[in-house]
Amino acid sequence: MSQSTDPDTVQERPAGGNAPWALIGIVTGLSGLAVSYLVTGAMALRLHPVTAVAELISRLTPGAVVEAAIQAVGAADKPLLLGGITVVVCGLLAWVGVRARTSEVVPLVVFLALAAVAVVATLTAADTGVADLVPVAAGLVTWVVVLRLLTAALRRTLDVPPVPSGRDSSPGARLVGARRRRDFLLLAGGVAAASGVAVVLGRVLGRGRARAEQARRLLRLPVTKPVVPDGAHPDVAGLEPWQTPADRFYLIDTAFTKPTVRPDEWQLRIHGMVERELVLTYDDLVQRELTEDWVTLNCVSNEVGGDLVGNAWWSGVRLDSILAEAGPLEGADAVLQTSYDGWTCGTPLSALTDGRNAMLAVAMNGQPLPIEHGFPVRTIVPGLYGYVSATKWLADMEVSTFDRVDAYWTQRGWGELGPVKMASRIDVPRAGTEVGAGTVVVAGAAWKQHTGIEAVEVALDGGAWQPAEVGASAGDDSWVQWRAGVQVEPGEHRLRVRAIAKDGEVQTGVVRDVLPDGATGWHEVTFTATGGDA
Repeated sequence: MSQSTDPDTVQERPAGGNAPWALIGIVTGLSGLAVSYLVTGAMALRLHPVTAVAELISRLTPGAVVEAAIQAVGAADKPLLLGGITVVVCGLLAWVGVRARTSEVVPLVVFLALAAVAVVATLTAADTGVADLVPVAAGLVTWVVVLRLLTAALRRTLDVPPVPSGRDSSPGARLVGARRRRDFLLLAGGVAAASGVAVVLGRVLGRGRARAEQARRLLRLPVTKPVVPDGAHPDVAGLEPWQTPADRFYLIDTAFTKPTVRPDEWQLRIHGMVERELVLTYDDLVQRELTEDWVTLNCVSNEVGGDLVGNAWWSGVRLDSILAEAGPLEGADAVLQTSYDGWTCGTPLSALTDGRNAMLAVAMNGQPLPIEHGFPVRTIVPGLYGYVSATKWLADMEVSTFDRVDAYWTQRGWGELGPVKMASRIDVPRAGTEVGAGTVVVAGAAWKQHTGIEAVEVALDGGAWQPAEVGASAGDDSWVQWRAGVQVEPGEHRLRVRAIAKDGEVQTGVVRDVLPDGATGWHEVTFTATGGDA
């Protein structure tokens, strides 16, 4: 039996469909995130809930995936992950807004689920406690309250009397509808504006970095300014600086928010398999005799010819003297280092006590460490990749054994010891560039820390290796730069480089990936020579 509808009782479908409901979901989502950000800043906490979730994802991500992300987007991996989490949350809450049209239970369940994820992420992060859950609670309450306010306002806006078919609505009805729409938009806009204000206030109140930066600027450390050795940097246009400025030094770490520790707050505990446990304050450290040296650092993720390498003048206290005070016990072969953000690495004890200039660094290029590079104290160990040695924001050193050490990157499939592999790079000419035919000046860098570089050779178009001119060395722990002249005819050419270490080792041409303990192979660039007869 068919059912007919009386045309005089037809009500118009509210304009906008699901769009206004999705809008209130997004506004609700942003408001909760903003309030939690404000509370995080006001309480001077390290982790916003979104940041805590991002760090949890990072900890659970397999090493191969992390490596692929670093290679694909470099230092943008963290902002992209944080932005992605925010977009996902807002997208989910847009759906929640639509469901709020017909259900009060679904939004509450989603809110509680998101809060639960944030709670787990926060409590499993390093150096967190119950107080760190306050931003989560504040965001949850904000979501519930704002969604109720906006849904009530939207229902009033859409609650217009039925308009009989074929008739115009009365002026009074139109006026009521316009006023309610205006009130709704003002409320939604006000919530959005208040969210923006909350973010700004969160930044103002979250002065942890500002306080640490101010303390850094006020430090007067007994360190010297760097002086590049004469003849170390060949005068070749396009060659990277021999000394890498701090703002150009590569940054690879797992911290979504950099720890902001003031010198008066910093302390280092050295414990485990030792005769005497030590606890050092910053004043204890800098009152000791300082050592200074040029040391090149490079990331294990650096591909052949890559730029995840830098050379700087580091100042600090030798680790062998500090560890000698602690007295490592017989059988110990590893030191588990822990950062203030909870990152860990396992370092061979021998590399910290064999006479190399391993140090607790307090300055970089003659200035207190930048916050991004580990202020107030970080570890520098020549000859080891950073993933097993270069702990920024150092907080703890436990002398132990490798069979008991479970460090961040070794959990993810990277090698245990991490000795630096010899490498060389062509900086001039860059791949794909054009040069004039004839004598072409080529240049680059080579390094094998803790051993040193004896010679560098280049080969053009698969021909014989020919020696390059190697610049002055600042020591075995620093890179050298080199230059050479090659004769090229017009056309496309292929240039290779290899290094020879002071112990006689010749850099291998065997190509290996960065996993599990560093890439190998000769760097090669292809360029085109123009001019003359083709």
